[in-house]
Amino acid sequence: MGDVERRFDWAIARLRTYFPDLRVASLHRSAAVSPVPQPDYLNTAAVGHLRDSDLDPESLLAVCKALERAAGRRRNVRFGPRPLDVDIVLWGDRVSDRPELTLPHPRLRERRFVLEPLAEIAPDLRVPPDGVTVAELLARLG
Repeated sequence: MGDVERRFDWAIARLRTYFPDLRVASLHRSAAVSPVPQPDYLNTAAVGHLRDSDLDPESLLAVCKALERAAGRRRNVRFGPRPLDVDIVLWGDRVSDRPELTLPHPRLRERRFVLEPLAEIAPDLRVPPDGVTVAELLARLG
């Protein structure tokens, strides 16, 4: 929705204040995974190390939600079109099944639109709990 590339650049610039070494994949187009008819999505992935070691995943999630709101996202239609969607899919080797944030993301292993850009910048990144790499997960999707 709207100028997606400009919105990505804006969000990435804000995330770099927390992750100065942020590596960002190129944009990948994919069909929306939704029962709601909508245009294709542009997806990317980013990997970095925190500048502030006191930031925990829940605090970063609050930052992500604030970015989405600032970009104009309104959560009025579940799985509907949105101007920006920022997800935390991994946090090191942390495994968490909390309702507000599940780590790794519960559908990471089945989503090509996440694995493709992530494999572009971090193919050897290991996904807990079994330590399989991002590249291996992508290969399993065929």
